[in-house]
Amino acid sequence: MGISLFNLDKKIALVTGSTHGLGMAMAMGLGKAGATIIVNGNSSQKKIDDAVLEYEREGIKAFGFKFNVTKELEVIDAIREIQQNYGAIDILVNNAGIIKRTPLEEMEVDDFKEVIDVDLVSPFIVSKQVVKNMIDRKQGKIINICSMMSELGRNTVGAYAAAKGGLKMLTQNMATEWAKHNIQINGIGPGYFATSQTAPIRIEGHPFNDFIVNRTPSGKWGDPNDLAGAAIFLASDASNFINGHIIYVDGGILATIGKPSNEN
Repeated sequence: MGISLFNLDKKIALVTGSTHGLGMAMAMGLGKAGATIIVNGNSSQKKIDDAVLEYEREGIKAFGFKFNVTKELEVIDAIREIQQNYGAIDILVNNAGIIKRTPLEEMEVDDFKEVIDVDLVSPFIVSKQVVKNMIDRKQGKIINICSMMSELGRNTVGAYAAAKGGLKMLTQNMATEWAKHNIQINGIGPGYFATSQTAPIRIEGHPFNDFIVNRTPSGKWGDPNDLAGAAIFLASDASNFINGHIIYVDGGILATIGKPSNEN
């Protein structure tokens, strides 16, 4: 047993939204543990091709598929092609997501619906197609990428929080319905991470940077690579009797109410 529990050799992992950022970091971890990565994106074929090259430079076998995770027919066609060309999908990571920062009273209904579609409906659409083969084979791993907003609210992210809160409950219900088929469905809730998107505000003296550093018991932003271990764990045999849980990789934010303003 030991380290072999975490070995993903010969596993096929589809990671949605894996051309950059936290999705790529988690997919890189799965790939370095032995999995073949199916890279998904929807913005451009070039971005997918460039991402595949980046995985290959790290010694990871990867193949790219462009499809919109909110479009059921596109998903059906893509999953069929993936499984015909590369074999059954053993691991699904529902990572694709968007956020629109707008106060609820100012948010357009169409914008609210778009966030719900991408962040909540698409994990249902993709999982529904992938799980059919998992049920037939009596094995599989589904990892839904939730958020601290699955537990907490914050100004201007009401649609995102609604979607991620819903995704937490969808994860639990997937486990309720599919665990009997020897499928494990769990989630990862990332905290605040040092990515290219957060670079402009990760400057000492910036109010949000100082807030995150002071609010996080670990006293720092997360490194995207910190998510790889959680992804490998939930994708591997090491988590075979874990179902319906969310692992929060947040440096301890959800563990505490935070520091008083007069505390160092």
